[in-house]
Amino acid sequence: MAEASYDCVVIGSGPGGYVAAIRAAQLGMKTAVLERDKVGGRCLNYACIPAKAVLRAADILSEVREADEFGVKVSGVEIDYPSVMKRRDKVVTTLTGGVAGLFKKNGIELIEGDGSLAGEGKVSVGSEQLAAKTIVLATGSVRRPIPGAEFGGRVIGTEEAWALPDLPERMAVVGAGASGAEIASAFARFDVEVLLFEALDRVLPTEDADISKVVERGLKRQGIAVHTNTFVEDVAPDEKGVKFTHGEESREVDWLVIATGRGADVDGLGLDAGGVKLDDAGLVEVDGAMRTSADGVYAIGDLVHGPALAHKASDEGVIAVEDAAGLETHPIVYVDIPRATFCMPNVGSFGLTEAQAREQGYDVVVGKVQYGAVGGGTVYGDRTGVVKIVGERKYGELLGGHIAGTRATELIQELVNLRALEGGFPEVARTIHGHPTLSEAVMEAGRAADGWLIHG
Repeated sequence: MAEASYDCVVIGSGPGGYVAAIRAAQLGMKTAVLERDKVGGRCLNYACIPAKAVLRAADILSEVREADEFGVKVSGVEIDYPSVMKRRDKVVTTLTGGVAGLFKKNGIELIEGDGSLAGEGKVSVGSEQLAAKTIVLATGSVRRPIPGAEFGGRVIGTEEAWALPDLPERMAVVGAGASGAEIASAFARFDVEVLLFEALDRVLPTEDADISKVVERGLKRQGIAVHTNTFVEDVAPDEKGVKFTHGEESREVDWLVIATGRGADVDGLGLDAGGVKLDDAGLVEVDGAMRTSADGVYAIGDLVHGPALAHKASDEGVIAVEDAAGLETHPIVYVDIPRATFCMPNVGSFGLTEAQAREQGYDVVVGKVQYGAVGGGTVYGDRTGVVKIVGERKYGELLGGHIAGTRATELIQELVNLRALEGGFPEVARTIHGHPTLSEAVMEAGRAADGWLIHG
């Protein structure tokens, strides 16, 4: 017999789980969250938030080192890495404490322990069993090694990289996607010798090819040795470092960071007992309302298809509990979710790349403008950033937006919102933007797509 009964039980307290729980409580559900580690999950404690806190320190350091260009003389600049990590920990504590406070405010019970499905609307936690009308699986993802290497010792994942106690002399990062590029960019600016490896033909291989070129140039300017079309092999860690080969070369570094992808964290969830099916990729099968194959059981975030992004998980959590509450929901259009990479230069994007749009048969028009075309780019010291709009020629449909440069992660949201409101690139072109701002480059890219670029 169940020892406690809830309207909603959420397994996992990351950005997907805690948002789902809060929304469920707002809808009048008696809600509990099961968490085996720390409230806030991997994102707040080990991944997204710690990463951005460290990257922010690297950004400040870059600005100070470039201050001479603005007539500001700064001497005695040094990296106080222990203080960087102290602030990182403070940021994490502040945000996780905020989530705990929101649980209390909304009457959500936080239960420590591993949760697993027990079937028939029940969840096991240790020796206890909870009954729930609605169960939301939100356990996120786990790191995956590369062939021929295992995690351990000085072969680490991204979470450990952001928590290194001391700055190394040399570091290798395997995988030049968003996580790998961010790690490489941060530590290179902390004067670490960084080698960045990517098996595919360019860095950020899922981004538009023009954006990848801009980012690779930026990474190389930071002193990063970028190796594309390259496999890391013969990985041999010891107490002091890691030896490996790539091509005909042999290398030795203090740490080797594997940032090549993650897998759904489904072990121990009791999916078989709960009647929850996985797809061929090892992800939980769900429909547009995040319903699994088991009645009353939902799955969100990195457990399901779509990009592995915290904000995607949060929105899926809202959809899941609103569906459970009987509200009307709409499936997410995953291609239109904004993507944000916080290396230098920043990258913000959404929608189709130019190549994808052409592959899908659209009559493609492209508007591309460098930040230097508008006043803000020169005033604020970034003339090399680029805004690229991918559109459909006949009706002016906005198919995708791609930005690399200062504040790209913020600037992309304008295009995301426009797409959601069914606007096209002509609307971007004819919407008045403040002057002098970087956002004017977005406007000019819209004008370029529409055939009447002013500044360029």
